[in-house]
Amino acid sequence: MIDIKSTYTQFIKSEAKRLGFMSCGISQAGFLELEAPRLEDWLNKNHQGQMSYMENHFDKRLNPTLLVDDSKSVVSLLLNYYPSEVQTSDSFKISKYAYGQDYHFVIKEKLKEFLHSIQENIGEVSGRAFVDSAPVLDKAWAAKSGLGWIGKNSNLLTQKVGSFYFIAELILDLDLEYDHAVTDHCGSCTACIDACPTQAIIEPYKVNGSKCISYYTIELKENLPVELKGSFEDWAFGCDVCQDVCPWNRFSKPHKEPLFNPNPDLLSLTKKDWEEITEETFKVVFKNSAIKRTKFSGLRRNIDFLK
Repeated sequence: MIDIKSTYTQFIKSEAKRLGFMSCGISQAGFLELEAPRLEDWLNKNHQGQMSYMENHFDKRLNPTLLVDDSKSVVSLLLNYYPSEVQTSDSFKISKYAYGQDYHFVIKEKLKEFLHSIQENIGEVSGRAFVDSAPVLDKAWAAKSGLGWIGKNSNLLTQKVGSFYFIAELILDLDLEYDHAVTDHCGSCTACIDACPTQAIIEPYKVNGSKCISYYTIELKENLPVELKGSFEDWAFGCDVCQDVCPWNRFSKPHKEPLFNPNPDLLSLTKKDWEEITEETFKVVFKNSAIKRTKFSGLRRNIDFLK
């Protein structure tokens, strides 16, 4: 007798591979019991800072069945963004995830095709695609479905490829075979905690988001705190320090997604170029980039702060 659940699961995993996703794991949709007190505590301590959207839809964040009626499965996906080349050393730094085109658009297109393919091959399946743009606890679901463990820097880590990848989900009203969580392999390592320039990792596995350089350079809309001048280590947009020092990222391999390749001008920009950048150049070099999120004025503020 054909095991229909197994057949559907195999199809979904092979489609994920065809669409260029690095990994695919599946878990049963339901209430994230362990995450509820953690999220509540994090919010109560105001670790979200001005990211007020983190306070919204508390119940939906913890229960995907409130996002998709009758949902049965959460399909978690990883998409590699580790670049083959990095910026010149004499440069203000931007996070590697922002080198190429804005990942929201790149991944949304893949997910749209993925869902369409599932509906075409399996039948009437209802579902929704998510990529960092809705109240879904991406890392918790990815860990639950065995794609890695949440490390001391609160990023999802894997032994084979580190942590330079995006996480996305399809939430489906389809019964599938479920994967199991993997064990934690951080051990006694504290590299990320020791290296964080603003001590945002307040204890292992707990990050105060409002102290992170990524928060300051992207989310914070007002002036940067004067007392932190000199502690940003030349990061003008985002920060990769806790990932760069993580031993598991020795195993990162360059991505194969052409849309994540940077504008050639980006990698060669020197500090002087950044300081002299005009709004016109900004619009050309970062045409479809996530950097547009901070706007030219935000980038200008960050660069002035670093000088």
